[in-house]
Amino acid sequence: MTIRQLLEQDEHRRLRSEAVFADAHGGRERPEALDEVRTDFQRDADRIAYSKAYRRLMHKTQVFLQPEGDHYRTRMTHTMEVSRIARTVARALRVNEDLTEAIALGHDLGHTPFGHAGEAALAEFLPGGFAHNEQSLRVVDRLEKDGQGLNLTYETRMGILGHTGEKIPKTWEGQIVRLADRIAYINHDIDDAIRAGVLEERQIPAHVHRILGQTHSERINTLVLDLITASEEFGSVTMHGEVRSTMEDLRDFMFANVYRNPVAKGEESKAKDIVRTLFEYYQKRPHALPEDYRRYLETEPTWRVVADYIAGMTDKYAVHVFSSLFIPTAWQIR
Repeated sequence: MTIRQLLEQDEHRRLRSEAVFADAHGGRERPEALDEVRTDFQRDADRIAYSKAYRRLMHKTQVFLQPEGDHYRTRMTHTMEVSRIARTVARALRVNEDLTEAIALGHDLGHTPFGHAGEAALAEFLPGGFAHNEQSLRVVDRLEKDGQGLNLTYETRMGILGHTGEKIPKTWEGQIVRLADRIAYINHDIDDAIRAGVLEERQIPAHVHRILGQTHSERINTLVLDLITASEEFGSVTMHGEVRSTMEDLRDFMFANVYRNPVAKGEESKAKDIVRTLFEYYQKRPHALPEDYRRYLETEPTWRVVADYIAGMTDKYAVHVFSSLFIPTAWQIR
């Protein structure tokens, strides 16, 4: 008996009936031989962690564009925090931790440079708009591994797609990541906003402090514990009404005071202009795309290929490409 088979047997002993078992998933688009050591969900997590798109998250904006300081979150550190929260909840609820990790690691692979500013700019050009969750699925299905995709399991793919938006995953694991994502970003964005001088702890509404806690760690602990206890109580992935509504109040507060704050978002118009200008340039000159992307032009419309190229850029690379195309060499800062 292989190590993988022992792990699969152990899942059936440990996990609750609502969990997705690694030996009973919905399959891959292309059948593959099984691994001797890892379950299929472990392989999914590894493939994402080893991907180019995952490495690029290190240099993509979370909220603050090019902040001065080493301690602000990037899209990579956000992903890591989501993964930790989601795995804690999955372990406590006895669902598949490996599937949960794979979804968490892959959920933001489709994010553009410059965070939601880049996403909004790209949306102006694409039929039907641009949604980073849909792009994340496209990354793992179509763009990674030189166009082969990562060939992930059905449950991982649908969890990535459903981490935000209207398509809620059917699995407990996917629903846990969906809530862990919100728990993570609301709280770590408070931390970054305070560090940036955009927000002070005393500004947070009193009822949020009373119900969720006075500090970053207290709020995370309250939300995670409530997610676990409410899910056990009701037999579905959920939170108690008061805690859930308070979390939504905190999210609304963050939109009003941080996400739309002119100080925090003062450079967004410039970032959007970079994305718009790059899109218009390559839309008119698809031959100028890198060779890795030009090959997609044989089967995809130009706007789709250009969007894929720009969405995959890091913040620094987008600025570099813009500079090389539109700023005279003698004026460029080196």
